[in-house]
Amino acid sequence: MEITSGNQSVVIIIALYLLFMLAIGFYYYKRTENLSDYILGGRKLNKWVTALSSEASDMSGWLLLGLPGYAYLAGMEAIWIALGLGIGTYLNWKFVAKRLRKYSMEAGDALTIPVYFENRFRDKSKLLRTISALFILIFFLFYTSSGFVAGGKLFSTVFGGEYVTALTIGVLAIIFYTFMGGFMAVCWTDFFQALLMILAITLVPLTAMNGLGGISSTTDIIRTIDPSLLSPLTGSDGTMISLMAIVSLMAWGFGYFGQPHILVRFMAINNLGEIKQSRAIAMSWVTISLVFAVFIGLVGRAFVPEFLAGATSETVFIVMVNSLFHPIVAGVMLAAILAAIMSTADSQLLVASSAFTDIYTLLFKSDASQRQLVWMGRFTVIGISLLAYYFALDPESSVLELVAYAWAGFGAAFGPAIIFSLFSKKMTRNAALAGILIGGITVIVWKQLSGGIFDLYEIVPGFVLSSIAIWLVTRFGEEPEQEIQEEFEKVQRSV
Repeated sequence: MEITSGNQSVVIIIALYLLFMLAIGFYYYKRTENLSDYILGGRKLNKWVTALSSEASDMSGWLLLGLPGYAYLAGMEAIWIALGLGIGTYLNWKFVAKRLRKYSMEAGDALTIPVYFENRFRDKSKLLRTISALFILIFFLFYTSSGFVAGGKLFSTVFGGEYVTALTIGVLAIIFYTFMGGFMAVCWTDFFQALLMILAITLVPLTAMNGLGGISSTTDIIRTIDPSLLSPLTGSDGTMISLMAIVSLMAWGFGYFGQPHILVRFMAINNLGEIKQSRAIAMSWVTISLVFAVFIGLVGRAFVPEFLAGATSETVFIVMVNSLFHPIVAGVMLAAILAAIMSTADSQLLVASSAFTDIYTLLFKSDASQRQLVWMGRFTVIGISLLAYYFALDPESSVLELVAYAWAGFGAAFGPAIIFSLFSKKMTRNAALAGILIGGITVIVWKQLSGGIFDLYEIVPGFVLSSIAIWLVTRFGEEPEQEIQEEFEKVQRSV
């Protein structure tokens, strides 16, 4: 990759940032003694790290690339995604966080979502745990690929080099500190990355608007380009957007209840009493970030003189940063994109690694030592990264499209199962299995179809059909064992 004198400062800033992340990974490498440390950090997260690491791992590179790119092309229509995500975030923290933290402890001190399901329903067949782990591996391949694509776009746009070379550099950095430090390294790097992300996402559009003469002038310029961009009810072609489109955009909020890399943050918090404060911190960060991500796209239409078509629209933040700031400041702003990418990719790799470790202990070596399991998790990080790297090799890949597919898969497969498991005393193992299979398979099949009703975002039919399947099997199937119902009641009393 060719580095010119004009971007040497940017290179230095990003290199220093990467070294800081790697140092955190090395620090926690020395403090990882067992699988609980590597996968869940020994449940030692404080309220600030829980809140900010969960939201940073949630948003990923799409917050600074995908969502601004969508708003750049579609205008205020993108606000429906932001609204759905904001509502979903709140409901997840309000109704899932505390119960899942408590129940995962009661259910055999479960460290992962598949193990939680297995222990919650006393599934001796291991089928529920295996199916859950397989869906995690499948959808995280696409989700992690989205982060790698975002990293490749960042480096290739900034340094003018080959996309594949840029992609490789980003992947190697993420692999290293996830491999070394495990969950605590991931959470603490995510904490610092969340702070950097919110700095960049607010400073860039405000600086651009100031350069254009303020909000009023910026709005006038956008109206001159295309007045439909300023209406949330009008598409980029000037026509009214359909109810199906609004439902599809807001349905992103359904996804929160089933995202394993977010749910494990709830399971890892140290003190149940801090969850309410964590929720307030998380909601503040999310609200500001989502609103300003849409602003970046809108302001970008007024600020960037040359129209960015198609997938290149996702580089609008990068183009604005390069135009607005001194190279040193630009380096910090661009490091925020890297932060967004790494904060999600590392979390996904770790959860996928834990899923494979679950399968390994079930099918191959149930008596593996803690040290063997930790190293199995580390090498799984490398294997999954290589597969995700392969899927990310196409430079025309859309970050938002890859995220949307994986988000729908997790939301539909695990969301209803998580909610019912925390609120229904009568839910059974068969109901959970039916919900996970139908939700996940519906998303996979629906994604391959198009036209008419099939233009509806696949998370909607997946989530609805999964919920119906769980309700039907629970309603007409056998009741769970008395011991399971008593454990449920015990958890309900404690929360």
